[in-house]
Amino acid sequence: MPSVYFSATIRISDQTRYQRYLDAYDEAFAGTGGEVLAVDDAPLPLEGAPLPGRVVLIRFPDEAAFRSWYDSAAYRRIVVHRHAASETDALLVHGR
Repeated sequence: MPSVYFSATIRISDQTRYQRYLDAYDEAFAGTGGEVLAVDDAPLPLEGAPLPGRVVLIRFPDEAAFRSWYDSAAYRRIVVHRHAASETDALLVHGR
């Protein structure tokens, strides 16, 4: 079964509130089968006009594993801090 990738571009407006999200993230992410592949606050644009902000790329073994994290009660409790502290463009990309 192919992997899936969660990709997010995050424009942080309240670093203090965003830090509350980060402080609880590892616990909410543990045991999901996901792997954080990259976090980059200054990605290098190659084509087009990419959105500014932090880029995060996470791989999951399949969509069920992604959903078990993203829809979990533990993640829902902390994601409110990210929503309040930033604007995010997120994608779920299916691999081959």
